[in-house]
Amino acid sequence: MEPGRSAALKLQSGQTGESVMVFEEVSPAGAETPLHLHHSSDEVACVLSGEFTFKIGDEVSVGGPGTCAFMPRGIAHAWKNTGVETGRALFIYTPAEAGKLFEEFRRVQSGESAAPLSPSVTFADFAQLYQRYGWEVLGPPPF
Repeated sequence: MEPGRSAALKLQSGQTGESVMVFEEVSPAGAETPLHLHHSSDEVACVLSGEFTFKIGDEVSVGGPGTCAFMPRGIAHAWKNTGVETGRALFIYTPAEAGKLFEEFRRVQSGESAAPLSPSVTFADFAQLYQRYGWEVLGPPPF
């Protein structure tokens, strides 16, 4: 993750019988995701602070605290913190499959995983993890 960006796992897949995975992300102004989709999970983002812009399919929406965005599986989407301050959002994946990517990143960061991430991580390593958890990156951030 880039400087100033962090994620706190709130509910892990194993705690919910693989039904739901939830994490809270702190995102500095300008933080964004590439255009991507999830093959096996729906995603919900709830803005807790700051201002976020969401692109879901062909629709673009902007919202502050209290805004929720639903990103159905199979639909291309991306988001960006378009506010002037650090923002926070809660992300929910159901079923939990796509959220396992963040659980894996956490295990790697803490040294608990034998996943293919190391100091010499390659694009192919990330692509393998994305594929394992049903993610498909379609292009650069659309903002």
